[in-house]
Amino acid sequence: MLVSLTLENWMSFRDPMKLSMVASRERQHSARMPSFKKYDLRILPISAVYGPNASGKSNIVKAVQFVKYFVSFGVRHNELIPVEPFRTQSNEVDLPTRFTFEIISEETIYEYSFSLNQKRVIDEKLVEINSRSEKVLYQRDLGTFEFDKSFDKTAELHYVARGTQDNQLFLTNSISQRVITFKAVYDWFYSTLVTVFPESRFEPLEQFIDENSDLVSSMNELLPKFDCGVQRLTSKPTSLDELNIDESVKAQIRASVGEGSMVRMQLPHERILFSRKDGELIVEKLATVHLDAYGNEVIFDFSNESDGTQRVIDLLPAIIELVKSDNGRVYVIDELDRSLHSVLSQGLIQMYLSSCAGDTRSQLIFTTHDLHLMDQELFRRDELWLTERLLGGASSLTSISAYRDIRYDKDIRKIYLEGKLGSVPFISQIAQLSNQREPEFIE
Repeated sequence: MLVSLTLENWMSFRDPMKLSMVASRERQHSARMPSFKKYDLRILPISAVYGPNASGKSNIVKAVQFVKYFVSFGVRHNELIPVEPFRTQSNEVDLPTRFTFEIISEETIYEYSFSLNQKRVIDEKLVEINSRSEKVLYQRDLGTFEFDKSFDKTAELHYVARGTQDNQLFLTNSISQRVITFKAVYDWFYSTLVTVFPESRFEPLEQFIDENSDLVSSMNELLPKFDCGVQRLTSKPTSLDELNIDESVKAQIRASVGEGSMVRMQLPHERILFSRKDGELIVEKLATVHLDAYGNEVIFDFSNESDGTQRVIDLLPAIIELVKSDNGRVYVIDELDRSLHSVLSQGLIQMYLSSCAGDTRSQLIFTTHDLHLMDQELFRRDELWLTERLLGGASSLTSISAYRDIRYDKDIRKIYLEGKLGSVPFISQIAQLSNQREPEFIE
């Protein structure tokens, strides 16, 4: 689980910005709070981030994605690090960007932090937090490394430290060198943390070949309940010649798909799977099944479905995994409500929240514009966050629980729309345009 995330000098966040998932003392919806008796701590299972356009919401998700991929894979030797610092003020362009994650892995809290610029990692630190004390497992300052005394005789860690490149994290290099001392922390970023953007697509298409798989069975059970007209998902045989792709790409597919292998392809509004059996190239597309007026099944191409239906199908695997899996995945989703009716968005969220309890280890963090979700019947105040663009282009992030005069029985949506919490678009100048004289046209 994510305990907290802090960004400094990242994109629109100039000053330290902290998103905390630690539950406050309020009692609302307390039954669904995951608890950790070892730390006397309750963690929020969900957080929703609101704010006007260009206020920094998506930058939070982009930061999470950057850290996930930089920790998981790093960059090549002598390659620039694709970090994007705050750029509005020229005198701050060269300042390092810092990321700090507090996470729970295997029921233990770790604080992992590092700062960097495009050329090198400046510092890196991993701390194990116990109920009454903290232990610095390792600390890096440029090329100097210090390890906890329990690792003093661990030669392999010192070997990894000496071989860690300037543009590489020690944590990443240790795993690439098959040193598993800190593997639990690495695995959290590599496997547990998942980012989803509006253009993200559900990838394991090969599961739809087997309609009896657990995931597909769950999706087919739920889809009719979302009133999209889709009864179930299926695969539809097609041929390579029917696909609207270049001949050079077709030739590459014929050459690259080996016997028994599976290759996925995404075209606009299409999901395609290539495989080969007994030398024959097999091409299948994701399709949907509808019912006609007489109850007969009719197969639709996935591209025939609305954007909203496609979005539901792409999001459902994440929600199902959050609800049914015990792997404790943390999903960070940008614009969860994109192309969705408010009722559908609320249905997905309620589906997840209904599964949350004291032993829950999964989390859902998302950005949204959907004000129908800003409801204390659905969320606690500490689960609602507001981004705001400040003078100079910097962004701020504030929890609604920081506003002490908002009680549990208040209509937060109404207060927000009245501008009392900030974080709403300033459109007075746009409104003035309607009072201007209509343009004259000369024939």
